[in-house]
Amino acid sequence: MDFLTLVRKRKSIRKYKRDPISREKVLDVLEAARLAPSAGNRQPWHFVVVTDRDTISKLGLSAWASEAPVIVVGCGDATASPNWYSNDLMIAFEHLVLAATEAGLGTCWLGQIGRDQKIKEVLGIPEHVKVIAATPMGYPDEERPARERKTIQEIVHWEKF
Repeated sequence: MDFLTLVRKRKSIRKYKRDPISREKVLDVLEAARLAPSAGNRQPWHFVVVTDRDTISKLGLSAWASEAPVIVVGCGDATASPNWYSNDLMIAFEHLVLAATEAGLGTCWLGQIGRDQKIKEVLGIPEHVKVIAATPMGYPDEERPARERKTIQEIVHWEKF
């Protein structure tokens, strides 16, 4: 599908089928994240893929998110890129959610800043690596209508604000 169609198709999914996702499909989605640009090409990201039901339940995510067959936790290495790790991770994470959409999977971006300590403890994430976001990932078990968006005229300014 063309890019704008893909972007329009992507929705925040909050209900997932229990069907497992193949490791190959998860790796294909993560490959899109791996290829994201980063400041100085430092690539300061790490992704923790969680499929174990007991581990997912310990992460402290909402009940609906914990029902997904996969949770991907996106982390930024503050040592590798002290000023840009968060921005770089967010670019890679957007690649991830768009690739998941193209693969027929649903996601819902969950910001984890401020709630990251529990996740770090459960997953053994080092102190210098910061948890930035998480997403449940699975085959959608709901249809979400398109949400209203501001017009291009409301958000684009030419030459001056």
